[in-house]
Amino acid sequence: MRTMTRAVIAAAAAATLVGFGAGAANAAPPTVQTGRPSVGTVFVQTDAVAGNSIVSYDRLADGSLRQAGVYPTGGLGVSLAGAVVDRLASQSSLVRSGPSLFAVNGGSNTITSFLVVGDRLVRHQVIGSDGQAPVSLAAHDNRVFVLNARAGGSIQGYVNLLGHLVKIPAWHRELGLDPTAVPEFTHTPAQIAFTPDGSKLVVTTKANTSAFDVFSWRRGGLSAQPVVTAVPGAVPFGFQFDPAGHLIASEAGTNSIASFTVNPNGTVTQIAAVATGQAATCWTVVTGGYAFVSNAGSATLSGYRIGPGGSLTAVSVTPTDAGTVDAAVSADGRFLYVQTGAAGLVDEFAINSDGTLTRIGSVSVPNAVGGEGIVAQ
Repeated sequence: MRTMTRAVIAAAAAATLVGFGAGAANAAPPTVQTGRPSVGTVFVQTDAVAGNSIVSYDRLADGSLRQAGVYPTGGLGVSLAGAVVDRLASQSSLVRSGPSLFAVNGGSNTITSFLVVGDRLVRHQVIGSDGQAPVSLAAHDNRVFVLNARAGGSIQGYVNLLGHLVKIPAWHRELGLDPTAVPEFTHTPAQIAFTPDGSKLVVTTKANTSAFDVFSWRRGGLSAQPVVTAVPGAVPFGFQFDPAGHLIASEAGTNSIASFTVNPNGTVTQIAAVATGQAATCWTVVTGGYAFVSNAGSATLSGYRIGPGGSLTAVSVTPTDAGTVDAAVSADGRFLYVQTGAAGLVDEFAINSDGTLTRIGSVSVPNAVGGEGIVAQ
């Protein structure tokens, strides 16, 4: 495994550097800035089935967003059967790793790599996902993995060389889920993510086994099979890790938020679970000691304080526009941005010191009704 990986890296390195040079030459012209200066960026994926794009926004000091550009991915979005405001029915379909931004093209079975240049994107590569309907991405150090939703689900791993992805065939795993289970959008896997130390890959399967599948990373390779922890009826969906390493997940089956420990042997142990009292609780974002879950059916965000041991205490319920889906927090932890898929909007909120949210406004995302995938810096 080590010998093969080194050979692949060495063979691709020169092409990677040349590729970035060519991509930079074809970059979109600089955005003309007017008015107030920006202090950060937000990137939003449209998942448009006729042509996926990433829309960039300048983040201003007051948390409001100003559109800066639109960048086609070179692929197509997808709409899983039964989905309405969440066509991918997943979390982390758009991820950033250093200067690179990676996006899934669910309708083309591909991944697009961009170089981030301020609020601009330079499209660098489009590569196959080695499966059907890629919906989620995970990145850690020089590793990137994609989660494919259809045909029983699968994952595929790549070496990340300055944003150029090199597929490693030995890093492919079939999940073995029931490909005929319906409705599709609740019975396809939802998310893949590394644990904070990079030692494990976690996949949530939603109603198709209602489980956490945990693959271990050993001596440069992936375990042959995952350790499966079933949480019957919970339907685990989106998740993130808190600063202490607890896994904080939304549970669509019970409309709850729950905290877990990922154990060294790959099992997952529940710490706490709290019902949101809302409908379609599916997406999770964590910042500092607070977690927010998106309730697509209620058009709300539920906020929780995370205790040192992983306990969860309800803080607030905040209205949003219709179709509350994927969310992201700015790098400074001051602002939360959530996609509201019914009309293709991003709602803007300030995060107060007590974990409550104050509405700032919203922006329209071109061709993004039902879109998912958001990254904030």
